[in-house]
Amino acid sequence: MVQIGYTMMTEQAGPRELVGDVVAAEDASFDFSVTSDHYFPWLASQGHAPYAWSVLGAAAQATSRIPLMTYVTCPTTRYHPAVVAQKAATLQLLAEGRFRLGLGSGESLNEHVVGAGWPAAHVRLDMLEEAVGIIRALFDGDCVNHHGTYFDVENATLWDLPEQRVPIGIAVSGERSSALAGRLADLVIATEPKSELLSGFDRHGGTGKPRVGQVPVCYDPDRDAAIARAHDQFRWTLGGWKVNSELPGPAAFDQATRFVRTDDIADAIPCGSDVDAFVEAVRPYRDAGFTEVALVQIGGSHQRPFIDWARKTLLPALREL
Repeated sequence: MVQIGYTMMTEQAGPRELVGDVVAAEDASFDFSVTSDHYFPWLASQGHAPYAWSVLGAAAQATSRIPLMTYVTCPTTRYHPAVVAQKAATLQLLAEGRFRLGLGSGESLNEHVVGAGWPAAHVRLDMLEEAVGIIRALFDGDCVNHHGTYFDVENATLWDLPEQRVPIGIAVSGERSSALAGRLADLVIATEPKSELLSGFDRHGGTGKPRVGQVPVCYDPDRDAAIARAHDQFRWTLGGWKVNSELPGPAAFDQATRFVRTDDIADAIPCGSDVDAFVEAVRPYRDAGFTEVALVQIGGSHQRPFIDWARKTLLPALREL
């Protein structure tokens, strides 16, 4: 049975709201949760971008059962990998073993803020591989001295290591990233239901490991209102990874998506309250071999109605998959 997760989307809600929403998701019996890690929203209409790690620390204390996970953190530009390792270990202690560290090669949208430039995609993957090696060594309890192609680490040790090692997930979008995840990750992350991503992961050592996907949805009893909200706040998702990773800010995403129609959104994202449409959006992930799928309810102020509907209607239907 595919596990169904809840997304704390930092781009569309403030920190207190995000924590309250994941508490409600836990009460509604979602199987796990994931949290985006952004410095900017995709579009200005989303309106938020609190620091994800503060939100996660608060969520770890406010919840008791639901697993937590970054979806995903880039450990190469805005954050140094040694710092990522420290905060992940600390969060695992606060969450008492419920945390997983999702990592990816990042987007210019968030990483450009430190003024280090935005490398080409193949360089970003090289940086990610080196960063994961540093993080893994620190999780091993090693004293790390590292002078590599992209990172330097001087006499680093994690003094507060959890008994339960933090699992590492790596986001994939093609053959090379799938191979990287297969070699170095404890689970794989993808936002498209492509079986070839998972087969690449398996060929390089990922067989039997969890695979986590994500699906945007827009619940509202008024379907037209749901479509309008999804178009206003989530039309960026139709751009695809190669575009979305390169654009530098909300204004660029607004310009790049100016020709996206409401009909395009209605075709791509389940909107309204037809439970069958929501189930059909998840089905391709199940069929591709994903073991977990996190739902993103579009609209920060529309989380509680969605969670209540999910508890009563959607989750029972999805668990029949």
